[in-house]
Formats: sequence, C-alpha cells, structure tokens
Amino acid sequence: MQWRNSSARYGLVSILLHWGVALAVFFLFGLGLWMVELDYYSAWYNAAPALHKDIGLILLAVMLLRLVWRFVSPPPPVLSSYDSLTRLSAKFGHAVLYLGLFAVLISGYLISTAEGRGISLFGLIEVPALISGIPDQEDVAGLVHEYVAWGLVIFSGLHALAALKHHFIDRDVTLARMLGRAR
Repeated sequence: MQWRNSSARYGLVSILLHWGVALAVFFLFGLGLWMVELDYYSAWYNAAPALHKDIGLILLAVMLLRLVWRFVSPPPPVLSSYDSLTRLSAKFGHAVLYLGLFAVLISGYLISTAEGRGISLFGLIEVPALISGIPDQEDVAGLVHEYVAWGLVIFSGLHALAALKHHFIDRDVTLARMLGRAR
C-alpha cells in the first residue's frame, strides 16, 4: 500500500490517522462519561482523568500532524458522481469534524490549565499552562468540552452512516478509498 494519498484513494498515513483519531475520540468520550461518575474512593478517581488528559494531548498532537499531512499529501478529489449538494455536504461535514475536534481538545486543555498549572504527560514531560486566569475558565471550558464532545460523537455517527450509505446504497468507492481498497 502507498504511504501518500493518490487521486484514487487515501494512503496508509491518512488511513491510520483517520481511524486512529476515530478510535481515540470514542474511547475518550466513553472514558469521560465514566470518569465523571467516579467517587472519591474509587481507585480510578485520579488515574482516569490523568489518562483522559494524556490521550487528549496526544490526540491534539495527532490532529496537528493530520492538518499538516493534508497539505503535504492532499486527499483524493471527491467523486465525479457526487452531485453539488453531496459535494457541499462533504466539505461542510469534514470542516465541522475538524473544528469540533479542535474545540473539544482546546477546551479540555483550558479546563486542565485553568489554575495556572501545566499538564503532566504520562509523568514524562510537562505541557505548560499558556492560558489561565480567564474568569470562570474551568466552568466555561467545561461546558464547551461537554457539549462539543456530545455533538462531535453524534456528528461522527452521522459521518459513519453517510459512509455506509455511499457503500451499500450508492455503491460507490467512498468508504473503500478510506479502507485503502479503491482502484
């Protein structure tokens, strides 16, 4: 399989970034739902939020890499069989997913750094608190984080349904391209 995208399909790097981000988002969402219900006496009371932050910071770095990769290796053009509404919906949908991902990641960072302390990444390095001291930073960022995370997961589900519709109803190569199988 090719590393870079071609005019016909996505390359291995784009495929791994796409599916890795999708898995991380759903894992973080489930972890977030679970960890907010933990009580003080749970063995995971401190470990779950730390893991959530660690994976979130890695995901932020991966998303930055993904943006750079889109410029280094542009995605294949949309299929010529798409009508104008489908083309517009695809562009809009991908923009919403990217913006939603960055919004949830940045709001998570702002929650964690609201008191001016950095975030320890797996106890190895300290990510500094670059922005802190904004009035009600933790509360406002927390609301943004929660609502955007829900929206992102719901919109990702719609994205998956659209891919399945293209595959099973339209019988085009949209999904096959992201699996590296289109010719």
